[in-house]
Amino acid sequence: MAAGRVSAQSDLRIAAGIVALAAISLLIGGAFAGLVAEGVRDLSGAVAAFDPYMLRVARFTLWQALLSTLLSVAPALFVARALARHPHFPGRGLILQLFAVPLALPALVAALGVLALYGRAGYFAGLFSTLGGDEWPGVYGLSGILVAHVFFNLPLSVRLFVEALQTVPTDQWRLASQLGMGARAGFRLIEWPVLRQALPGVAGLVFMLCVTSFTIVLTLGGGPRATTLEVAIYQALRFDFDPARAVALTTLQVTLTLAIVFALTRLGANTTAEASLSVAPRRFVSVGAGEAALNAVLIVLALLFVAGPMAATVAAGLQAELGRLVLEPAVQRAALTSLALALSSALLAAALSMALVMARRALALRPAGARRPLLEYATDTGAGFVLVVPPIVVGAGWFILLRHVADVFAFAPVLVVTVNAVMAMPFAIRALRPAYDAASARHERLCAQLGIVGWARLRLIDWPSLRRPLATAAAFAMALSLGDLGVIALFGSDAVQTLPYLLLARMGSYRTADAAGLALLLGLACLALMFLSTRLAKETQQ
Repeated sequence: MAAGRVSAQSDLRIAAGIVALAAISLLIGGAFAGLVAEGVRDLSGAVAAFDPYMLRVARFTLWQALLSTLLSVAPALFVARALARHPHFPGRGLILQLFAVPLALPALVAALGVLALYGRAGYFAGLFSTLGGDEWPGVYGLSGILVAHVFFNLPLSVRLFVEALQTVPTDQWRLASQLGMGARAGFRLIEWPVLRQALPGVAGLVFMLCVTSFTIVLTLGGGPRATTLEVAIYQALRFDFDPARAVALTTLQVTLTLAIVFALTRLGANTTAEASLSVAPRRFVSVGAGEAALNAVLIVLALLFVAGPMAATVAAGLQAELGRLVLEPAVQRAALTSLALALSSALLAAALSMALVMARRALALRPAGARRPLLEYATDTGAGFVLVVPPIVVGAGWFILLRHVADVFAFAPVLVVTVNAVMAMPFAIRALRPAYDAASARHERLCAQLGIVGWARLRLIDWPSLRRPLATAAAFAMALSLGDLGVIALFGSDAVQTLPYLLLARMGSYRTADAAGLALLLGLACLALMFLSTRLAKETQQ
């Protein structure tokens, strides 16, 4: 009897996982179906799209990603080492928390911060004009893209390298201190082997993030000379309406992303871009006065670089007429639309992630003879597959597919919700899986003996343990969706506008003060949600 109850309970959870996998497959498969159908319909046009312009765009995509990676990762090695060697550096914990803020900021908000600081009318424009002797041209084009990418990826790389350095056993530091090992010897024998092991994964992750960067390039790019594949896809559909070129660009983008993700998996990169850091780990390190001064300079320079665009965003936003903006009907509609879509995405991401987590656990508990390895593998890694397909690619596929059915802009809410939900799933699963596995280990046998299955089990047994992890996953997914511009950039219209879409429109119409005010409001909302997510995650771990 107990075996039958276990089987029924497992079958319900496995069925939920299969439904979630089917939903993901439909979203990704539908996009590819649209692309393939269009390619077959206009094969000659798709083939002709592989022209010198496309090769130039692909070359620039890789070139800016390579430069961004070098400028982000190389300094991060030295800043991370400085932070690791000074566990009691004043404000070290606050600096590491500040370095996590760019991960929570929408890319569009960060781009506005970069422009407010380094743009033609930015706070540093006068200084740069004086130093250069000519009027400062601003940072549009490759320079602006690089600055924004380094703003995002330098702090991420620092946190990942600091996390790697914290894996060095304390005994090694104690022995190095007892032997009087100097900074060079300590770096060569203790720190560099750890950093060298982490370097390929960190560099690969940053490279992938820069290759698939859309909002930064769309906002700060300099036209055809500074365009990546994703931005070219957007332009081909929204401005040129050339589906054949969009298909060719998308094919090249997916191929490129697949190759990078495959390399990342071989390198062992942390594709969820998370790092759990202690505030002040104990270190037995003797640091000389000269090295301490140099390390302090490195830390302060990195801090100023990361804090600069944030401060500029706040300063520029406070100069806007925030009261008027908040009361403006268009802003209120966009805010309500953003909140509704973000909340829907968060709930859908939590539900789909929970289904996959439950199915994976149920399959893992089955006897060896009843295991289904392929399905178990799919529930374990299926959500991660979405990292291979950027949101703009999914949006482009559905844009091309739906244009033969009805008005594509009418599907904007559904596509924004589903794409953002699926893209947030890898992060949501990371929050849910440990809690559910622990709850299952405690209650699985009892539930089988009492015949508690389905909704009753979820409500009475699992829910008390999963409330905070689910809230964490939902808050994180909501923050990602709230600041996303990828899909809404394709499907947005006067009828459906989110805050990022409205912000981009205000920038395009040169209403920079309004754009700055909207950026501040959007950034604060996303930071609040990320703070809530982090707080709930910490409380769950306690």
